[in-house]
Amino acid sequence: LDMAGFHHIVNRGVARDYVYKCDEDKDKYLEILCKACKTYKVNVHDYCLMDNYYHLLVETTRENLSLFMRQINSNYAIYFNKKYKRTAHLWQGRYKRLKWLDI
Repeated sequence: LDMAGFHHIVNRGVARDYVYKCDEDKDKYLEILCKACKTYKVNVHDYCLMDNYYHLLVETTRENLSLFMRQINSNYAIYFNKKYKRTAHLWQGRYKRLKWLDI
């Protein structure tokens, strides 16, 4: 169930493998994230990109979190697999979400 509000989002690589191998990969992820924020009217209040996972604190004003996250995770996986000549899944699965009632 998608709800408007604040969300703590987490995901990591399959088998805890790296999803960002260099700073260029992190920059590309942030570029994709920014584009999705504009498309879906989502605000990112904070983020942490580690080598094999990410945390996002986002605010949605519409019930579109699933579409927002699908665009980010899919587009980044396409970039990563093409760059590193891979065909496997990148993410361990669907992102994990914790709904924040108030901040």
